[in-house]
This record gives sequence, structure tokens and C-alpha cells, in this order.
Amino acid sequence: MSDVIGIGTRAVLLAALVALPAAAQSAQPRTLSAADSALVGRILLAEDRRDSTDMAMVEGSRDPDPRIRVIAQRARGRIADPRFAGRDSLPALAAPPTWPEPAWRLRYRALAARSHDCSALAAAFSDSAWPVRLHAADLVPAACAAHEPLTATLRAWIDTLPRNAANRKPEGVSWQAAAHAIVTLARLRPAEARQRVAALARHGQWQVRMYAARAAAVLSDSAGLRSLVRDTNDNVREAAIGALAKLTGHADDTLFLDALGAKGAQVVRAAAVALVGSPRSDVRAAANAAFDQWVARQNASAHDVRTALLAAAGRPPSDDRAPVNRVELPSQAIALALGADRRLRVAMAPSSGGGSFVVRLRGDVAPMMAARILALARSGYYNGLTWHRVEHDFVIQGGSPGANEYVGYTEALRDELGPVPHTRGTVGMSTRGHDTGDAQWFVNLRDNLRLGRDYTVFGEVVDGMDVVDGILEGDVIATIDELGDPHG
Repeated sequence: MSDVIGIGTRAVLLAALVALPAAAQSAQPRTLSAADSALVGRILLAEDRRDSTDMAMVEGSRDPDPRIRVIAQRARGRIADPRFAGRDSLPALAAPPTWPEPAWRLRYRALAARSHDCSALAAAFSDSAWPVRLHAADLVPAACAAHEPLTATLRAWIDTLPRNAANRKPEGVSWQAAAHAIVTLARLRPAEARQRVAALARHGQWQVRMYAARAAAVLSDSAGLRSLVRDTNDNVREAAIGALAKLTGHADDTLFLDALGAKGAQVVRAAAVALVGSPRSDVRAAANAAFDQWVARQNASAHDVRTALLAAAGRPPSDDRAPVNRVELPSQAIALALGADRRLRVAMAPSSGGGSFVVRLRGDVAPMMAARILALARSGYYNGLTWHRVEHDFVIQGGSPGANEYVGYTEALRDELGPVPHTRGTVGMSTRGHDTGDAQWFVNLRDNLRLGRDYTVFGEVVDGMDVVDGILEGDVIATIDELGDPHG
């Protein structure tokens, strides 16, 4: 990647003439020399390697510049403790912006207390905000099956779904209403849902077919699920495999064995999980062969599929052979660590309602992660990807090449936990465990302070939070572009 400098290729000599972070602007900082900048780079690399013996740590802790001393102290703390218990002893960092919540979120939350009130849920189907309507549909219990106005709305959402459901207008929906409605209708009126599930299972929008698989699971429709196991989309196949395995046990192991050869990590993982404990004698060999193939792919984010294959083969997770990460310094890491202001504009596709929001990278707390995200954005990595997970009172998550939590960037991003809280509007890194950042973003839609022990904050929304609030599942990121220096 052009934005990355290898350790053995050339020295990092970045003369950083940057302002102190906002929390420490009381005095004019001295100009850093090339040697100072190189020392910062060495400290960051030592932290990335988790090498507390590197002499850069000693040099940094004795440096006359307080900025360098703090970077060294933080690095030593994070190496010693993955959750960095001593982080609060460092100088305070700038707090993220405070964003008011949209008025509809109060109505969204209020539905939980009225989840057994069929009339209240039916009324919510007409709410001005689609997140409230979709949430109401998800909450409808089977006891509301006799509520005709409610079921009529569900049928209408399904039956008015156009064949081409790829586009939605701002504040509208495309496929989402029908998708949520079919799962709810399957719970309420199975006979009315069956024919509709069969039709949606052939729809051109893959997300519709994925929800059709979920509805088929509610209906115990094993024949429909077997068909969807062979779908062309890996996320549909994953949903169908998981549901079918719960329904028929090992009776469909032939289908699951075939799925071990799929390209998508989510499909292979689901198939491997379904095959655990299979009575078939050929499962062990097939799982071992698939495991070797996934090891050869050298993809750090495929940890879950590899360990699932090991389990199917009757082997412990300690047999995993994860790829070794390159230890390289992204070109902007030093500047970010010293307080440089770098911002990214996330532009949503017109087919997903359009609009954009701006994220300021928090290099003052997570310089290596922020710099790597900046490099990925510059390369166009995120362009055309989606927000595949949307929980309107929790987070949105996206940036997966497979529109799935199990498909991420090939190299793991190490944690850089710090004191910036997971408040509304902060941007965090998705992981599969400690030091397994997969380059997927999540944006906190509410204060989620409990996430601070496990997930790195690498950015914060500074403009366009209303656009973030309006994102629906499956919405497409058109581009993520770097903005110019906001201070000059």
C-alpha cells in the first residue's frame, strides 16, 4: 500500500510542525526535529509489536518534550495491560462532541414497554420515522395475530415491494419494510406467510432473500431453507445454513459439506458449526482440508471460520495458524500522534438516500489505527461497501467487503484503548477479540460506555450526525474521502 512505510525500506523522517491537542494548547510547542519525529515513529512501532524492551521507550520517557513523553508512557501502559488500567493517569484528552438525539428515538425506546399492546404497535406502523415503524414490526408478538389492521399493514409492506428494490429516498425505505414484515407475518399468520416467503426467496435483492430465510426458519420450512442454502449470495446461504441445522440437525450434512468449499467466510463458518458432532466419517478430512485452504489465504479476519473448521475436525482452537502481521508505520501516524487534524467525509450513495457526514480521526489516542484507516480510505477500500448492521438504539456497523461481521480486512489492527468514552457519535473499531480489528467501523448512536474496555475509539462525527441517524440496514457508502486541513 502506497501509504505505508516498511521498517526495512526507509527511515521515517517526518518534520512535524503541528499544534498540540486541544487539551494542551496553553503553550506554544517547540518545533520537532526529524530525529524527534523518528523517535515518535519508533515508539509507535514498538507499541504495535508489543515490545516493551525497545530502547525507544526509554528514550521517549526521558525526552524533554512532554508530547513525546506522554506517547511513550501510553505505549508502555498499553503493552503492560491490554485494557490499559493506567490510562487515566495520562493528561486528559479532548472530549468528543455532544450530539442531541433525534426526537423519534424516544418513541423508539418507548415501544419496548408496550410490546404487548397490539393497538399501540399498529399505531407505530404510521410513525413519521421508519426506524420506529420497523422496530414496532419486530416487536409484534404472536398474540396480535387477530389484530386485522396490524396484519393488513404487514401484508401491504410485503405485497407492494417492487422487483427492483435497490433505491430508497431520504427518510424512506426500499426493501427493509417488506423484509421485517415477512418475518413478523410468519410468526403471526403462518398460512398467509408461506406463499409470500416462497416469492421473496426468489427476489433480486439479496437482503430480501436473507430475511426470507429467517422467515422460513420461523415456519420450519426445511425445503425452502435447502433451496436457499444454494443461493448465489453468501449472506443468504449463511442464514439458511444456520436455520436448517437447527431444524434438521445432521440430516442435511451433505449440503453443509458442500458449503465448506464456498468463498465467503460467513458461509464456511456456518457450515462448519453445523457439522460439529456429525456422525459422518468424511467430515474430519473435509474440515481439515478447508482449514488448510483458509490458512493459505492469510486473512487475519478469518479467525472465526478457521476455529469453526478446527472444531468440526475435532481439533482445539489452539491449532489455529493466524497470519503474522506486518509491522509497518503508516505515513500519517506520527503527525496524528502529535495532534494533526485529519478528517474523512463519508458520502452515502444516492440510492441509499444520499447525504454525508464528517469524521475527525482521533490520532491523539489511537494514532496507528487512525492512520491505517486513513490509508484504507485513501486507497478506496470502503467505496461501495455497506452498513450491514443497524441497531437504531445502539450502533451502525459497516465497511465489510462481504457485508457481514465475519468478513474484514486481511490484516488485524491492534487495539489502542484509551480514555475517550464511547459516547454518541464516536467511531469505534470492530474486533473479533483482543488485537483483531477488522477495519469495520461502528458509530455509536447512543452512549455505550461499557464498550470502552474492549473497543478502540479512533474517530468522532463532527458534522452530519442526522445523516448517521437516518442510515438503514444495507445502505451503501459511495465514497470516503479525506478533507483538506480545516485549520489552513
